[in-house]
Amino acid sequence: MSDSFKAVVINNERENFTREVKELNLDHFKDGEVLVKIDYSDLNWKDAMILKDGGKLVKEYPRIPGIDFSGTVVQGYGVEFKEGDRVILTGCRAGELFDGGYAQYTKVKSEHITKTPERINNRQAMILGTAGLTALLCAFAVKAKEELLMQSKVNDVLVTGSTGGVGMVAVMVLAKMGMDVTAITGKPDKADYLKELGAKNVVDRKEFEGDARLIDKGTWDGVVDTVGGNILANAIAQTKPKGIVAICGNASGNKLNTSVIPFILRAVKLWGVDSVNISKKRKEFIWNEFPGLLDFDILEKSVNTVGLDDLLNIFPDMLHGKLKNKIVVDVNK
Repeated sequence: MSDSFKAVVINNERENFTREVKELNLDHFKDGEVLVKIDYSDLNWKDAMILKDGGKLVKEYPRIPGIDFSGTVVQGYGVEFKEGDRVILTGCRAGELFDGGYAQYTKVKSEHITKTPERINNRQAMILGTAGLTALLCAFAVKAKEELLMQSKVNDVLVTGSTGGVGMVAVMVLAKMGMDVTAITGKPDKADYLKELGAKNVVDRKEFEGDARLIDKGTWDGVVDTVGGNILANAIAQTKPKGIVAICGNASGNKLNTSVIPFILRAVKLWGVDSVNISKKRKEFIWNEFPGLLDFDILEKSVNTVGLDDLLNIFPDMLHGKLKNKIVVDVNK
């Protein structure tokens, strides 16, 4: 094993922000107990913000960004992780408070990583990443209507932002769970692909962008919302009695112009979903649920793979809404 490796490094000296691929040595790492050889990472919205200017998220520089990674343990710690174990890291403030996944090696605390399920390879783990984890958390939140609250079966489900990383996985997972999924998208050319993922219906997001009524016709047993704003407000107004609206994003805005009416007349529940501050036990459970709910052959059709150098050229496209596919980062490419 070589002591040197490549990594994306961001720095901010005297308000001069820089990003570059550099050659580092393993003695760069000051924290963590488990040394991991990274195979893949991915590109999320938070990653793009950090690559742009730190996104007001990184407090200490220099820093290796990348909130996710998958790889193999080369130096274990204790009895939990040994050499050869395949592992995943998502969230945990990686790439912000400590070095992240845009590198060929990293050293992390054992509490931040989980073992990769046997039926998922390292590349597939990063086709999912934080977005996939969030999608499944949202799907379970919607399903809680029947399994936790003992209400009627969840049949009709709406997914907003359905061509995004969270939305695509949510569409597939909810369909695999036996629900009729309606996907909202602003990309009509993706309609056939959304149906291949499992969507029964595809609607133009323009139908949801106007101001919402106080309450509307009850249409949805559950909603997975990744965008916020008026689209979320309309989805809430259209949710059936005792329905669950799982929210995890704000691509259309932070503000929510709604009223108490759907919540007090229909007992609609607004369920916030966060994939960063969840327990390790919960993460392990979620990751082990994935294999039976996904078809990676279909998901692969919406994936582009890039190297570290390419990453520095394409991340602005995510911030400008120009990316049409999930970006997987092969750190050894």
